[in-house]
Amino acid sequence: MKKEQYRSAIRFLFLNGKTCEEIKTKLDAVYGNSSPSMTTVRYWFNEFKRGRSSVFDEERPGRPADVITEEIVEKVHDMILADRRTKVHEVAEAIDVSYGTAFNILHDNLRMKRLSARWVPRLLTVDNKWMRLSISNCATNCCRIHRTLRI
Repeated sequence: MKKEQYRSAIRFLFLNGKTCEEIKTKLDAVYGNSSPSMTTVRYWFNEFKRGRSSVFDEERPGRPADVITEEIVEKVHDMILADRRTKVHEVAEAIDVSYGTAFNILHDNLRMKRLSARWVPRLLTVDNKWMRLSISNCATNCCRIHRTLRI
């Protein structure tokens, strides 16, 4: 259950004239072990007593907790498609986020992994895998032929 729902229940019982102890008892009866602690009940009881009407957290200054937006993910995706040899720290500097956030965007959001110095989609189809194998074999054979011709 979300904390706002607990707060709403506390507010409802507060408006009905219940005390902190009565509110805690009723919450325990309904929610059992998942009910909020007595400290939390007292805090919100006192907040509502002071005149607060909102059960939602107030806005706080500072950087938002979630800096990964669709725009940033698209920007990283475009960077990687332009140059698959892009390093994580280069991505981090370009979009002005930490190394860990840039890595998480690549790994979790875009589902890519590092493969022979390139970022490659992790979920390749069977056709993609065969294509990569055949290209790799062709390149290897070309190198062998070139080496034998030079000797």
